Amino acid sequence: MNTIQHICVNNRPGLKHPVESALLIAGAGIDGDWHAGLGHRSVSLLAEEDLHSLTRGKWGPGTFSENIVCRDLPLATLGVGTRLGLGKNAILTISQIGKHFHQPEHVERISGQYLMAHAGVFATVQQDGEVFPGDAIEVLEEVPRSVPQAVVITVSDRCFRGETVDTAGPAVADLLRHELQAHVQHIDLVADDKVAISEILQRYCDQYSIDLLVTAGGTGPAPRDVTPEATSAVIERATPGFDEAMRLASLAKTPTAILSRGTSGIRGSTFIINLPGSERGAVENLEAIIKALPHGIKKLRGDPADCACCQARLIEEPQRVQAG
Repeated sequence: MNTIQHICVNNRPGLKHPVESALLIAGAGIDGDWHAGLGHRSVSLLAEEDLHSLTRGKWGPGTFSENIVCRDLPLATLGVGTRLGLGKNAILTISQIGKHFHQPEHVERISGQYLMAHAGVFATVQQDGEVFPGDAIEVLEEVPRSVPQAVVITVSDRCFRGETVDTAGPAVADLLRHELQAHVQHIDLVADDKVAISEILQRYCDQYSIDLLVTAGGTGPAPRDVTPEATSAVIERATPGFDEAMRLASLAKTPTAILSRGTSGIRGSTFIINLPGSERGAVENLEAIIKALPHGIKKLRGDPADCACCQARLIEEPQRVQAG
C-alpha cells in the first residue's frame, strides 16, 4: 500500500525535521515550511526505498530537505502531470523531476551525493488537506515518466497585451498531444523582446523537466522579430536539420517561406524549436519534423541504442562480407 512514512518541515532552508502532521495549502505548499510559495517546487517527495538504499540507511528523513517520504509509491515511473491524493483530501500534482544542485555542501559531506537531484520529485498543491504519517497515497491520474514533456510559448506583442487571441500556441499543443502523445505542461505567452524571450526559455529548460520547448512567432524579418536571436543566445548545441526540413516543407507551399529565420537547438536535455507565428504556418512546420522528435528525445534522455542509420549500416555490412 502506498503510504506517507514521514512528513518533514522546517521554516528555514536546510535540513527538515519530522513532524506529526502537516497542512497542505492549495497554491502554496506545506504550512510553515520554507519551500511554501516557491512556485512549482513547493512540496518535495522522496521514496523511502531510495533514502535507505542510496544512503545505506545512514541518514534519516529530512536529510535531503524532502517534505514527504513515501513507501511503495513508484516515484521513478511517475512523470510530470501525475496527480496524487494524500490522506482524506489533499491533492498534489507532480511538477518537476529531480533538480539542479543548490548549495549541497552539507549533504555532500555526509553522503557524497545529493539525493533529491536524481531521485526526488517536486509537486504543487492542488487541493487543501491535512496529512499524517501512515496516510495512504493514491495515484489519481498517472502520466508515465516515458511520456514526452513539452512547453509551448507564443511570442507576440499583441497576444501578450491581450489585443488578440493566440491560436497558434493551442494548435501546436494539440498537435503535440495527438501526434507525439506528449504531456503539454504549459502554454505561455511572451512579448517580442529578446531579453524576455531568452529568460523564459532558460527558465523552462533549466527549472522544469521538459524534453521539448516550442515557440510560435517572431521568426520573420520584421524589426521586432527576435525569437531566433533570443534562442541562439541560450542554446548550447544547434540542430540545423530541423530548420532545413521546416523551410523546405514550407517553401513547397509558399515562396515567402524562405524569409523565415526560425532556428533550433539543445539546451541541457531540452530541444528548443522555433515555429512561425501563424496557426497554419506553425502547424505545417511542426508536421514536417514531428516524426523525428521521438527518437531525438530518447537520445537526449540518454538512450544508448544506435540510431536508425547506424542500425541499417550494421545490417548491410555482414551482407557485403558474405557476398564477397
